[in-house]
Amino acid sequence: MSEAFITRVSKFVPNQAVANEEMEEYLGFINGKSSKSKAIVLRNNKIKSRYYAYTKEGVPTHTNAEMASQAVRQLFPGNPDELKEIDLLSAGTSSPDQIMPSHGVMIHGWLPETGTIEVVSPSGVCCAGMHALKYAYMSVKLEDKEKAVAVASERFSPSLRAEQFEEEVQELIRLEQNPYVSFDKDFLRWMLSDGAGAFLIEGKPNETGNSLKIEWIDGCSFANEEEACMYMGAYKQEDGTLKSFKDFTNEEIFNKSIFSIKQDVKLLSEKIVKLGFNNLKQILDKKGFDMNDVDYFLPHISSYFFESKIEEVLLENGIPVPKEKWFTNLATMGNVGAASIYMMVEEIFNSGKLKKGEKILLAVPESSRFSYMFCLLTVC
Repeated sequence: MSEAFITRVSKFVPNQAVANEEMEEYLGFINGKSSKSKAIVLRNNKIKSRYYAYTKEGVPTHTNAEMASQAVRQLFPGNPDELKEIDLLSAGTSSPDQIMPSHGVMIHGWLPETGTIEVVSPSGVCCAGMHALKYAYMSVKLEDKEKAVAVASERFSPSLRAEQFEEEVQELIRLEQNPYVSFDKDFLRWMLSDGAGAFLIEGKPNETGNSLKIEWIDGCSFANEEEACMYMGAYKQEDGTLKSFKDFTNEEIFNKSIFSIKQDVKLLSEKIVKLGFNNLKQILDKKGFDMNDVDYFLPHISSYFFESKIEEVLLENGIPVPKEKWFTNLATMGNVGAASIYMMVEEIFNSGKLKKGEKILLAVPESSRFSYMFCLLTVC
């Protein structure tokens, strides 16, 4: 089989960075009041800025598919004719613009220069971007494709705006209950960000400049053991099962904010770090890889609150990583879900700091029902 290399990396973010102090100017005030949880969540996640694909007035500026297409175009800044050479588009997201058609073909619609190519759209949440990468990696490694593009993108912001919760708040007022949305819905409003990242994967490294050889990509799911932790378009019942939006009336969908993104924060804190990073030890043993050989450790985290938790679990498993090897840009980019790991790789790839032979370990936990993806890259 061929080898597979990431030869180019790009990102696209919409508009200007939004600082913490401006967030509610974009997201709005639920029931006309500032969020009670905002300060607490921001203090823990330590995010300083993020990006939204709409204006303060609520006017959309980009679709998810459009942002993804812009990231793909930026892989070829000096020669857009190279778009014609792409033979696979593999696209991951957890926030598509529509249920159907697929997210991937909608991106393809923004890239008419590519011609007729294979398109695939792995679903999921944070791991969706890694699944997209793995499909592209395997296609090149099997010599089925020569120039594959993996892209990951998110457009969470419309689901975070105050008007999404207005019907629920009014229903609470009618029932003479506290007109504040629950913490599981408010929690993610202060963490999520919009944007896209893209990789070009080829069977040969760049003739000049660095490339990243994909050594392996491995993952695991604990959905057979654990209930859903983060969900959208569903209602979590007392027994832990999810009731689909399809089984609610239109009125119930609005009154319960069924299409808001929800997070079971207690379950998140208990499970997200231990499950995946305990399993990392088994994956490394299976691959015969020594954690001491890692030069850069890129963990996708939704909050800096989890940084010390990951550090503790790695130490417990005998695979510690010194903090000087860690890299994340969560503070400046926010949590861009499936695209976060692409944006971290983009920043470090284009930093000019990488040296031949260095090893980069990617770690992507997904809290939706506890899935994890890990990837080892070698600078060449």
